[in-house]
Amino acid sequence: MRGACGRERGERLILDLSKPSIARMYDHLLGGTDNYQVDRDACAELLRLAPSARELARVNRDFLVRAVHYLAYERGVRRFLDHGSGLPAQPNVHQIAQNVDPSSQVVYIDNDPLVHAHGRMKLAEDPRTTAVLQADIRDTNSIFDSSEVERLLRGDQPVAALFVSVLHCIPDRDDPWGLVRQVAGRLPPGSYLVISQFASDDAELRTKITRFMADITDDQWGQVRSTSEVNRYFDSLELLEADRPGEVSRWRRNSELALRQRSTEWVAYGGVARIG
Repeated sequence: MRGACGRERGERLILDLSKPSIARMYDHLLGGTDNYQVDRDACAELLRLAPSARELARVNRDFLVRAVHYLAYERGVRRFLDHGSGLPAQPNVHQIAQNVDPSSQVVYIDNDPLVHAHGRMKLAEDPRTTAVLQADIRDTNSIFDSSEVERLLRGDQPVAALFVSVLHCIPDRDDPWGLVRQVAGRLPPGSYLVISQFASDDAELRTKITRFMADITDDQWGQVRSTSEVNRYFDSLELLEADRPGEVSRWRRNSELALRQRSTEWVAYGGVARIG
């Protein structure tokens, strides 16, 4: 739910402050200030339907931080593609990776014009190591053919492609599983995928939240999926630190004080996998 939702391919990107934005809603749930009353009202209704929505947003962010640090520090990854990056939130991906190695490179990808504007101001601190690309994450070929990504992908060093809290923004008709496979196929061998999405095995809850999010985005959203549907993202991939996907709040918890998901109505579900 960080970003990259809400528009069909090829549609002109126009900033409409009369309707809630997925990226701004996520920002509000994380305690940010880059949001408007329409976003806060939408979050209030979402919290009525699913009281743990704020908790899930924070769990997802915490997972992102742990996964990026792990890949940079323990796996030596120095290049990251952040799909659906959303509005800047401390610490950002490049800050985490560059704290390990200042030469680490990150390309942030999002189709929200507000995200792009804020990203260029706050994320693209050094054009040699960071870039912000305004693109639909479903347009894999355009993304990989962009000058920003071509510069990042030179050579055969491993890349971590991040899909954190964004695949639930893609409807089944656009085949998010195929998207993950397509991206994996464009990365050098030994690269990684970091995936999480909101999931529930309660069909009624999935339907309620999916319908609500579709309504507020004019049916430009995806859906909450079952855990078995999320498991499909990892087919034929080597999972790290676990024998199967799971609640990301449990992934490499480095302290008993770390943020932990306590609700069960829906979960932030996924994992980290290596591309052979």
